[in-house]
Amino acid sequence: MASIPPEPSSEDSNAALSQSLWADKYRGATIEDLDPPPALSVKPSDPISHALMSAFERDYTHLTVVSQENRALLGYLSIPRLKELLKEGKVKENDPVEQAMLKFRRKGKVYKVITMDTPLEELEAFFNGGVNGSGAQDFAVVTDGNRRFVLGVATKSDLATFVQRRPA
Repeated sequence: MASIPPEPSSEDSNAALSQSLWADKYRGATIEDLDPPPALSVKPSDPISHALMSAFERDYTHLTVVSQENRALLGYLSIPRLKELLKEGKVKENDPVEQAMLKFRRKGKVYKVITMDTPLEELEAFFNGGVNGSGAQDFAVVTDGNRRFVLGVATKSDLATFVQRRPA
């Protein structure tokens, strides 16, 4: 006796449609196709003025913060947020970066590893908070597969620019 497969739910249809739209939009592209610039890292003890100057020279909106001892990724600096903190007087330009950096929470958290081979569909889902229930993200730290080296930073605007430049 043959069984009839169940009708797909609207949730299944929406997920399939979303995947289809992504597939059409990105057509198999990966983060490597974004050609992200190399990450610029600062140390927690660096003065904020050094971090600001480095970011402005390269027109970066996010800098990674790495350990002085072993270059382990500790957190990041959001330059727009840093400007607000300076304007509000919460930090000064001669303060160390560690007073303004946002630290990564490591305990009990599963991180999405994002590499140069990560499909852009996954990057968009990461930005929209659809990965591990992490909430919406402004940028992604791109690492090697073993998470030993920071290779670059990809932002929402990088993704939007890629889509705009790509012919239909």
